Amino acid sequence: MTFVIYLIFYHAIFVFFTWTYWKSIFTLPQQPNQKFHLSYTDKERYENEERPEVQKQMLVDMAKKLPVYTRTGSGAVRFCDRCHLIKPDRCHHCSVCAMCVLKMDHHCPWVNNCIGFSNYKFFLQFLAYSVLYCLYIATTVFSYFIKYWRVS
Repeated sequence: MTFVIYLIFYHAIFVFFTWTYWKSIFTLPQQPNQKFHLSYTDKERYENEERPEVQKQMLVDMAKKLPVYTRTGSGAVRFCDRCHLIKPDRCHHCSVCAMCVLKMDHHCPWVNNCIGFSNYKFFLQFLAYSVLYCLYIATTVFSYFIKYWRVS
């Protein structure tokens, strides 16, 4: 009877572990809204301007109508030159995924995905179920290890 209870709990934990792992992998990182991207004309004006102080002022003017509060250390508006967008707060460019990700935490090689706004919950659940899964296996198998070592 105890084996049946062990198996029920094992499979329940395993299903949650696997589900959150797949959700961490296949939930696409959320990118900034289209309103943060520069229009074609704004991008052309920005790229053709050679003076950095004028470029900085252009970004400030464009960011006035956006909900952007975080600035760089020098007070400039945060701008991604690869994605050509004004970065919202806590948005970072991932060099592996080649895109800006909202509330980016890190790029995880174990799930081959950026951990950010859209899948952070699933990633934390995956970590919690991983710990629970390992602890459950260790505690259920521990008594059998003791029996084995006492017989030997």
